[in-house]
Amino acid sequence: MPDSDLSTPDVRFAAMRRVTLVGALVNVVVSAAQITGGVFAHSQALIADGLHTLSDLISDAVVLFAAKQGSQDADEEHPYGHRRIETLGSVFVGLALVGVAVAIGFNAGERLFHPGRLFDPEPLALAFAALAIVSKEALYHYTVHVAKRVRSSLLRANAWHHRSDVFSSLVVFAGIGGTLLGLPYLDAIAAIVVAVMIARIGWQLASSGVRELIDTGLEPEEVEAIRRTILDTDGVSGLHMLRTRRMGGEALADVHILVNSRISVSEGHRISEAVEHRLIEEFEEMSDVTVHIDPEDDEREAACARLPLRGELMSRLRAQWGQIPAASLLENVGLHYLDGHVHLELFLSLREMSGTKEAKQIAHELTEASKTLPEVGEVMVYFRCAST
Repeated sequence: MPDSDLSTPDVRFAAMRRVTLVGALVNVVVSAAQITGGVFAHSQALIADGLHTLSDLISDAVVLFAAKQGSQDADEEHPYGHRRIETLGSVFVGLALVGVAVAIGFNAGERLFHPGRLFDPEPLALAFAALAIVSKEALYHYTVHVAKRVRSSLLRANAWHHRSDVFSSLVVFAGIGGTLLGLPYLDAIAAIVVAVMIARIGWQLASSGVRELIDTGLEPEEVEAIRRTILDTDGVSGLHMLRTRRMGGEALADVHILVNSRISVSEGHRISEAVEHRLIEEFEEMSDVTVHIDPEDDEREAACARLPLRGELMSRLRAQWGQIPAASLLENVGLHYLDGHVHLELFLSLREMSGTKEAKQIAHELTEASKTLPEVGEVMVYFRCAST
């Protein structure tokens, strides 16, 4: 399937569902083999690892559910989409894993303090541990391959979950091997190590979910990279109020960028589109960017919030221009809200003027009349030559 086809929500979800279902099937088979092998081969560590593998089915279910919800468009009740459902699921999975880890660790600890209850693994347990290592490593490579194709951080996280299972199975393999070599405590110690690994993964899932729910920003190095990318965009002379957050494995950002105060609204909008496009293209997790255009740094310059809008200001200006007949010939009035004042650009046609002297006189009269208003700053008068 061409990678371009994966950009559509339905096809992307189908790919994510397929790899997750394969992972779930592998986890069921491996878990059953580990638990059964642990019982018959008398390995507590193998049973613990089997329960760990079985718990992965919960995360697989969450991935499926989250992928399905993530493929839905925003609606009236969820204008920002449904990705926070995935976040809640991550918290649930994390807490469940911590619970499993506590139970495994408690049971293994009891056996350590009661040597008579220690398991005595048989060589067959090593074969089941090796089976788990090979299966989970293959599952990791398959999942991370699809994650790259569909650009899914959710699948990538699940792939690393599979890779963490490989590490725990390696610990189990070593524990069983050590016990077979005459160190009976190693199997129980391996079970405790696996429990710690499970608890660590669970804590990371739960804590990252909680951090996301309270809108914690991205890592400082990521924010700095985003800042550099924005400043490197043509037309951007500065930025402030850069804020980031995560939602369901995706990153979101909003920022105020500083542009030339004399450019047109359309050019400012084009620059904001360029910033948005670059961030989404260059940062794989970035899915939404809101850009606010500033003609000046409103964190330091005088605020213009109390200045009148066009309707009110034009009414006051017309009252001041009442004794200037040429004011009725104005073709356009440009307003620039800068430095706590409104700067004016007045446009007239030379066609109605008798000459340069009259044009200069009209410009002077309009300028002086406009500046009687305290909110008015600079006044520039422009004359358009008559078309030939």
